[in-house]
Amino acid sequence: QVKVVESGGGLVQPGESLTLSCIVTGAPLDVYDVEWYRQNPTGASDLVGSISKSQTTAIPDVEKSRFRLSRDNAKNAAFLHMNSLKFEDATVYYCCIRRLGQGLRWEYWGQGTRVTVSS
Repeated sequence: QVKVVESGGGLVQPGESLTLSCIVTGAPLDVYDVEWYRQNPTGASDLVGSISKSQTTAIPDVEKSRFRLSRDNAKNAAFLHMNSLKFEDATVYYCCIRRLGQGLRWEYWGQGTRVTVSS
């Protein structure tokens, strides 16, 4: 059974940094692309960024200067590094791993970790 667990959320002050972790069990992470999402005020999930199996990252321009993605396949883990956090970054962050192959699609989501930004 594949399980995705995010951690690292918590309370920070504006301008501080936080690193979220995504730990995968039950499957080798090196065959999956990893995507990070966060919940917006409407309840939908916005893509924060992605890191492919080959370590290629993609982050929307609006966050590129503050957010960075990394992964450690040996530890079956991926990370979202966030700097200069703002009030509007406060929400629940989700990790999703995705794999395509042989006409099939595998996708697994974590339960989310909450980031609170408050002075």
